[in-house]
Amino acid sequence: METAMETQPQQDSECDSALPTTPCSVVWSRGHAYVLEGFRARWVGRDDRGRPHAITGAEMQRRGWTFTHTV
Repeated sequence: METAMETQPQQDSECDSALPTTPCSVVWSRGHAYVLEGFRARWVGRDDRGRPHAITGAEMQRRGWTFTHTV
């Protein structure tokens, strides 16, 4: 029988400090998904009202982010 730790992918502690650099990478911040737009090097998503929202990598680092949606 597998435990939850064995079935869940392991994440390095580096994942929280280094944003992905591959275009179309998806991360979550403050309950919203953001996609890396490669040709402009910015993160785009939607705000609480569903309007398009773009932020820089530095802003994403300040806000905090994860690879998984957490509630």
